[in-house]
Amino acid sequence: MVQAGRTPAGAGNPDNAGGVPDISAELYRDVVGFAAGTPEWVQSFAAFFTEAALVLLFGFLLLSCWRARRMPARSMAIALLGVVAVGVAYALSEILKSLIQENRPCRAMHVTTIVECPAPGDWSFPSNHSVIAGAAAIGVLVAWRKLGIPALLLAMGAAFSRVFVGAHYPHDALVGLLFGALVSAVVVLLLAGVVAQLVLRLRGNRATGRALSADSEAEQPTMQIPRI
Repeated sequence: MVQAGRTPAGAGNPDNAGGVPDISAELYRDVVGFAAGTPEWVQSFAAFFTEAALVLLFGFLLLSCWRARRMPARSMAIALLGVVAVGVAYALSEILKSLIQENRPCRAMHVTTIVECPAPGDWSFPSNHSVIAGAAAIGVLVAWRKLGIPALLLAMGAAFSRVFVGAHYPHDALVGLLFGALVSAVVVLLLAGVVAQLVLRLRGNRATGRALSADSEAEQPTMQIPRI
């Protein structure tokens, strides 16, 4: 557990929490207050889950790509774009962070947090974890619907965990989750056709290469061993 710092003015007052919506600041205080009173094993699990959830979601994406390797080209393209969309969403969220420069709630408010408060300059809005979770969940959903529902639930849990451990305001996590999901959907919709054509071309080249290799082996002369 980490004791967060106090700002010079208005520390602990939701109305002065860096100009964020009052309802978000108040809800943040309620959630982290509840988290501070939970058993130690719950806090340890939350600190683990907030990072592990992203690893598991990325594993879902890779599993979707592996499943799609023998499926139609469009299915393979959609699965691959799910991975690409995560990178695009993350990059865009970093740009937003640098433009908005919202202070972390653990620095703007006097609270006890489960994880250590990030260093100054590591801005809060939007939550990168939530952006990645939202993008990955939509990528899994469009590639493999049956796995998509668990992925969505996992992504929502990941977003909530960012508030629970004290790293973000609720609006950071909610907007991040929705932003990541939107970016992922747009990337898939815009590029699925183009990438499907590339997949078809690569598969065609591979098939041609295998056929040429087989023909070359068939044309090799058979060695005759002379009888003595």
